[in-house]
Amino acid sequence: MEKKIRPVPESELFRGISEGEVLSILKCLAAVKKQYRKGETVFGMGDRAGAMGLVLSGKIEIFRDDYWGNRQILGTSEPGDLFGESYACMPGEPFMVMAAAAADSEVLFLEVGKILNVCSPACEFHSRLIHNLLYILAEKNLRLTRKIDHMGRRSIREKVMAYLSFQAESKKSAEFEIPFNRQQFADYLAVDRSALSAELSRMQRDGIIRYEKSRFTICDR
Repeated sequence: MEKKIRPVPESELFRGISEGEVLSILKCLAAVKKQYRKGETVFGMGDRAGAMGLVLSGKIEIFRDDYWGNRQILGTSEPGDLFGESYACMPGEPFMVMAAAAADSEVLFLEVGKILNVCSPACEFHSRLIHNLLYILAEKNLRLTRKIDHMGRRSIREKVMAYLSFQAESKKSAEFEIPFNRQQFADYLAVDRSALSAELSRMQRDGIIRYEKSRFTICDR
């Protein structure tokens, strides 16, 4: 049973907590593992949940579709990442976004209420768990702020340059790979895919960048 719900060891949620301690914590949190096929919905608009998801394998995509079917990708969660934690901290709040498996995935659902309320004196690692959860929430808030900055630029070129510049600075390298294919990149920046592809071609022709699929190089100024 324990092997079935064992999380990936590099999960930020369990930072500073040993594997043996994690197994004890999972029992306190009523952990439940579920499997999803690629394309399958994890939760939809209007759903309510008191549990957050921890990706064990695969990839979960968080997105929002408008009335006309235009999709905006808000983020992705890979093994070790949490998703839905903000809504899980507000029981009864309906989801304003959707989540779906971008690949065959396994997700471990954890009841947030059991994290925020100390279960018993025996759960001595509870404070560490709360600290880690707050860190994750703060980090995601900063990530959303960066996304707003990228999307807030006026032209497609400015949006692309803002995003690629951040990636280069984060990885401390002018050559890097982004976690999006072309459609996902367009959805992230909230621009048309063909317009994005055309602008990337112009930027490469102008000597600003070089790229092949999802791998980019920012050329010397």
